[in-house]
Amino acid sequence: MKDVELEEMPLDDLWGLHERITAMLDRKLREEKRKLEIKLDELGGQVGSPPAQVPKRRPYPKVEPKFRNPADPLMTWSGRGKQPHWVGELLAEGKRLDDLRI
Repeated sequence: MKDVELEEMPLDDLWGLHERITAMLDRKLREEKRKLEIKLDELGGQVGSPPAQVPKRRPYPKVEPKFRNPADPLMTWSGRGKQPHWVGELLAEGKRLDDLRI
């Protein structure tokens, strides 16, 4: 149907066409959903694999600390990951990273 034909249609006819299209779309969507559910049932347990089949992370050795806060010896850092605030503060004060090395 062309746009010109739609423009010339009375409002009641347009509304009837809208209702027919809505009903057809509803029917087709339900059919498509039913087909997909059947496919999903056929796949069975393949879709949601149990956690036992998910590969585990490789175990990493414990990393010993390489840097220590001179003001608080309990504060240590291995040198990996995000730099702790106390390291940034000491570097801003003029200390070197080598000064903090254990």
